[in-house]
Amino acid sequence: MGFNHVAGVDEVGRGCLAGPVVAAAVVLDPERYVPRISDSKTVTALERARLYDRITRAACAWAVAACEPGEIDAINIHQASLRAMRRAVLALVPLPDFVLVDAFRVPNLPMAQRGVVHGDSRCTAIAAASIVAKVTRDRLMIELHQQDPRYGFDRHKGYATRDHLEAVSRFGYSEAHRQSFRPLSLFDTIDRVAELPPEGRLPS
Repeated sequence: MGFNHVAGVDEVGRGCLAGPVVAAAVVLDPERYVPRISDSKTVTALERARLYDRITRAACAWAVAACEPGEIDAINIHQASLRAMRRAVLALVPLPDFVLVDAFRVPNLPMAQRGVVHGDSRCTAIAAASIVAKVTRDRLMIELHQQDPRYGFDRHKGYATRDHLEAVSRFGYSEAHRQSFRPLSLFDTIDRVAELPPEGRLPS
């Protein structure tokens, strides 16, 4: 392509009820090959952590950025994802010559870019970014769990699992939750708990 520094960009956390959406941008060094990089969803948590260390040590540049729940509620999750990816790219030093983005094009980037459908499985730089974003976000969710253990963020990382929905039905949304996210399954859980006789409800 004639570009010296090509960044891969990806985000994680779009579908969560709680926590930020996190994006990463990674410029891999062709002289420092990191084996076994693949889409973060296809490797175990332990392997992701190992790859995170190898990628961040070997990369020419890498950066992460986030949009917090309040910002997500204000502008919607799609726009927040694009904003987080833009922030991650612009935080790279030096700035890349070209950007490869998983699926989307990112508005208002000052360099050339291309959206790659299924990029996290087709492009090593995007896969590397997916790993960095995923590990970063998982660690943030563990920190949120330590601040407020009621919801089990360390287990489900903010996704709408059964135990997460049950916790929300007991405690309501916390400051870490996206107030604009109201999945049908959440209402179903709340309604089901409300209909139970007092002896059948979860202890409060």
